[in-house]
Amino acid sequence: MTYFGVLLWFIGPPLVILIAATWRDIYLKRGLPPQFRTWSPWAILFGHVGLALAYTTPWDNYLVANRIWWYDPTLVTGITLGWVPIEEYTFFVVQTLLVGLWVLFWLRRQPWPQRTMQANRAIRWLSGAVAGVIWLSGLIALLSGWPQGRYMAILLVWALPPIILQLGFGADILWHYRRPVLIGLLPPFLYLCLLDGSAIFGGTWTINPQNTLGIDLFGILPLEEITFFLLTCVLICFGIVLMLARESHLRAGWGHTRP
Repeated sequence: MTYFGVLLWFIGPPLVILIAATWRDIYLKRGLPPQFRTWSPWAILFGHVGLALAYTTPWDNYLVANRIWWYDPTLVTGITLGWVPIEEYTFFVVQTLLVGLWVLFWLRRQPWPQRTMQANRAIRWLSGAVAGVIWLSGLIALLSGWPQGRYMAILLVWALPPIILQLGFGADILWHYRRPVLIGLLPPFLYLCLLDGSAIFGGTWTINPQNTLGIDLFGILPLEEITFFLLTCVLICFGIVLMLARESHLRAGWGHTRP
């Protein structure tokens, strides 16, 4: 299957369904509950699309340039920006939209009454410290030149800094809203792993086995790819919840919430 074929058949249907569900909610005037009625959710969603493109582009170009992963040239259009095919940039956009629309869909269905959150600095420091230790371990593995740990190390060093910032700022807010966070995170993560495994099995793209730990789900999906989709879904879900939550605005002094 071509790369655009993978996007069309795997991302297209759920994305169309989410767009239709979003328009229906708008038509029925189903908005976000008061605790998330702050900045425009659409500005935040498309802001995340821009951030995904800006932050992922140099990292992914490095991976392809160094043959940590590659694509079948017969299954792409041949249009590249840098080392990466245009299909990959499209993936950045549609993945962010898919996860973001899913998160917003469930946030609109949260109960309006909400207990008062108790700020917890300890959970912020502890979660940030744990993520920081994992990041440092990745950096050490990368600097050591360990070939089998190269992809995982590059992934952790790239993805964890913004997650550390998210946890340090609002781990207690995320825990307070753990139900919508988990519902917003787990289904798209699992679905994207299914997409990835299917594309790898079909040869659309290939992960270099010399730069992975050799732990493959069902003998197909490398642990590194599972980690990639987990961390990218975390970045999107955490980011949207934190930027919408009233508690974040009060903590950061971001101004008044919308009526």
